[in-house]
Amino acid sequence: MTTKVFRGRLWVPVGVLTSLAYLVHQRRVVLAEQRRTHGQHPVDRSLLELKMVQVVFRHGARSPLKSLPQKEQVEWNPRLLEVPPQTQFDYIVTDLTGGPKPHSPLESQYRKTVLKGGMFAGQLTNVGMWQMFALGERLRKNYVEDVTFLSPTFNPQEVFVRSTNIYRNLESTRCLLAGFFRHPKEGPIIIHTDEASSEVLYPNFQNCCSLRERIRGRKQAASLQPGISEDLKKVKEGLGMASSEEVDFILLFDNMAAEQVHGLLSCPTLKRFTQMIEQRAVDTVLYMHSEDRENLQMMVGPFLHLLQSNLLSAVDPTFPAGKTRKLYLYSAHDVTLMPLLMALGIFDHKWPPFAVDLTLELYQHQESKEWFVQLYYHGEEQVPRGCPDRLCPLDQFLNTMSVYALNPEKYHMLCSRAQETGL
Repeated sequence: MTTKVFRGRLWVPVGVLTSLAYLVHQRRVVLAEQRRTHGQHPVDRSLLELKMVQVVFRHGARSPLKSLPQKEQVEWNPRLLEVPPQTQFDYIVTDLTGGPKPHSPLESQYRKTVLKGGMFAGQLTNVGMWQMFALGERLRKNYVEDVTFLSPTFNPQEVFVRSTNIYRNLESTRCLLAGFFRHPKEGPIIIHTDEASSEVLYPNFQNCCSLRERIRGRKQAASLQPGISEDLKKVKEGLGMASSEEVDFILLFDNMAAEQVHGLLSCPTLKRFTQMIEQRAVDTVLYMHSEDRENLQMMVGPFLHLLQSNLLSAVDPTFPAGKTRKLYLYSAHDVTLMPLLMALGIFDHKWPPFAVDLTLELYQHQESKEWFVQLYYHGEEQVPRGCPDRLCPLDQFLNTMSVYALNPEKYHMLCSRAQETGL
């Protein structure tokens, strides 16, 4: 039933989906504000103590993952790879147990694609480096300068850092840390990563057969849906592409976003159809994955379980204090953030921009000893689904997460389950 609803939504004109999503989100914010103004037992925020922060962020600006099949190509000059001195920060990469850095098959695949100008596909640029440095500076202001929550220099007893094993993410993390902590206290910091086969910081199609089967063919089918199909034809014609070219809105948006953030433009058509391309790219993702429970569980269920486990460990008085951290940093991707936002009920139907962050703050009331969660996306306060206010009681926030969070056993069971024909 949910899938049918999403299919129907794809047929409406561009802009309607965004407007509806925005209105629903704003309505939740307004209701929360009314409860704050007229509700009973308001929380005295001066009595709240920050206990833990988790930040999930997208890497910085990069080159496109694949070029568009057109004669006029943007030149991706290797000068864009020059590292600003301020973003230098020494680090080493290990697996999750502290062992050697795993092999990265995705990174090997990117390096097989050489763009015009000489850069590889998906490389972090100095524009992206500065974006991540700025995010690190904002986090430093929030948690070191405005509030004395973390030490001004990196302390591994306070901070745990994890990234997908893709170079642009590792380098994005470096730049964020440079803005956040300026210089490490002693020696290189450790960025933890996982094997590609068991990675949970993005939807793992390699590891989850059921998810892979569900979206097989959907990407191509999405381009044939009424509304999407007509809009794709307009853009192709504007770009001078043959109708037979295998181009979809996700590829178009990826190139458009990468070019625009670097002040490059291969074709005026991309600029003319900016809003359409972004919205149809989002519509395509919604059609491919569908916002039903099992799909979201398979996409980000294990990651939600990880975030949830960190929260539960922090509030458990019997949990060894030395094994928890004040700050958890997770370097991820747009394909991670979209399903996370959907699961939390705060997706605004806009593609997550480069260097965007989703931040979860955990507080404890010093008198009542109650626990609360504050959620931010792109620096803006959010009201998650199932929460009465921006400051959400922990148990209600956990209830929202538990709908989609999957422990490893349930995840593997769901991913290995045979799918019905036609999914």
